Amino acid sequence: MEYPKNTTIDRCIVDIVPRYCETDQAGVIHHSVYPVYFEIGRTELLRMNGLAYKDLERSGTFFVVARLEVKYRRPAMYDEKLQLETICSNTTLAKVEHTYYLRRDGLLLAEGKTALACVDEKGVIKKIPDFMFS
Repeated sequence: MEYPKNTTIDRCIVDIVPRYCETDQAGVIHHSVYPVYFEIGRTELLRMNGLAYKDLERSGTFFVVARLEVKYRRPAMYDEKLQLETICSNTTLAKVEHTYYLRRDGLLLAEGKTALACVDEKGVIKKIPDFMFS
């Protein structure tokens, strides 16, 4: 795969409509689902920059979640249209940090942060590819 010269897009917004299987009996989105939504945001942000995780992995570059934080503010419910904003907030030599805001009609429901470590196929920390720096 030919990689872009560098990443240029540092944020994206994706629509998410919670599925029934992601809820409890009251129709509230279960707390364990938010990290899955965050991964959707990271994947789409990469895609907007012309990249895909599978291509990075084929070239021996892997990203593992080293830290995850979620602050739940209000419940998200089944079948509501939600907007997830994902921001690449910091990139260092071996990690990428993201910030997330999950909203419904502009109302903040949850916010989160992740730190992803860059590793090789054996799980050893490695330098992030140069093209991933904006």
